[in-house]
Amino acid sequence: MSGYTTVVVGTDGSDTSFRAVDRAAAVASSTGADLVIVSAYHPSEKDTGAADDALKGESFLVHGFAPAEDTLRTARDRAAAVLPADRIRTAAADGAPVDVLTAAVRDHGADLLVVGNRGLSTLTGRLLGSVPSEAARTAGVDVLIVHTT
Repeated sequence: MSGYTTVVVGTDGSDTSFRAVDRAAAVASSTGADLVIVSAYHPSEKDTGAADDALKGESFLVHGFAPAEDTLRTARDRAAAVLPADRIRTAAADGAPVDVLTAAVRDHGADLLVVGNRGLSTLTGRLLGSVPSEAARTAGVDVLIVHTT
């Protein structure tokens, strides 16, 4: 495995995204990399149609800053089980998930992006695109798509 220095992983608070966090933490641990856990959110419930479609009953997880911070706290605790806490950073940002993830990759100088495969095989994902496929096309770094569903 390549010697990654900074790994970015996205989470939306769903069980599947936490599985991606677990895998990213394991990769970071095995390569000596730092881990940046990122959560995209929307400040209110308007203009979140795509998130609502993708997350269904869990869409409340991306509405507002407070749920994003709760999600990041949980993800950080999970990652800290295998990675020293001083090598874990978190960031919540307002925006579309792919935009937030690619910005985090750029801003943190990451060389690996980890995302779950949720949405790859859905009709919406095939027609409109999914976070994993769009991230793989636009990240500009290695992308690990973790089988989480």
